[in-house]
Amino acid sequence: MGRRLYSTLFWAFVALSSAVLFPVALLLWALTLPFDPRRRLLHFFTCFWASLYTWLNPAWPVTIGGREKIQSDRASVMVANHLSLLDILVLFRTFAHFKWVSKVENFRVPFIGWNMSLNGYIKLKRGDRASVLRMMEACEKALAQGSSVMMFPEGTRSATGRLRPFSPGAFELALRTRSPVQPILIRGTREALPKRGFVLQGRHPIHITVLDPIPPESFEQLSAQELAQHVRTLMAAALGAPDSKRARL
Repeated sequence: MGRRLYSTLFWAFVALSSAVLFPVALLLWALTLPFDPRRRLLHFFTCFWASLYTWLNPAWPVTIGGREKIQSDRASVMVANHLSLLDILVLFRTFAHFKWVSKVENFRVPFIGWNMSLNGYIKLKRGDRASVLRMMEACEKALAQGSSVMMFPEGTRSATGRLRPFSPGAFELALRTRSPVQPILIRGTREALPKRGFVLQGRHPIHITVLDPIPPESFEQLSAQELAQHVRTLMAAALGAPDSKRARL
């Protein structure tokens, strides 16, 4: 009963704060659009907005390791494992500049989804080939303009915590644009908020670990499928997954 009440209060705070902060985002977007086409300032504000929900929630202490490994001077294809709805919030805690690739349904969420559109995040309609092609074109454009792209190569949240198979799209993008791949690991979010349901599960520390970026020169001879498997193996090894094998190029 206590968890349900706490969860209700938390989601009410999310809804209320989003209604308050969205007009601020809209004003910031309007004021900075003429000189900030990549919307860096708006994205920074969005990082602050999202971070409020972990900063103010004692049940979700977040630690970040390897933040300095994110290359601020070079756009990369950022890939993270996917465990929970909370993954989106905690990745904003890196305060790195990137464009999300997200399913189109998320853009319809009042205030939060509207802010995603203002930021120029990239929509994807699952199972729609034309949407996938538009998504890839938008990602290539973002990378060419100097913005990193953030993707979940598993496609959906893992119910068990073990890495699901990686789709090759993010890695095809890295090959086509000769962009580094930046792997990021998330731990603890599945326990804090499981895949199904919105009830917070008590206090669970959350950890983000940024791995070393993988330069494009090291994988240019690989196929997208081979690169996807290589990166998955690296991430599984760093997670200590039982199915990990030694990764080498």
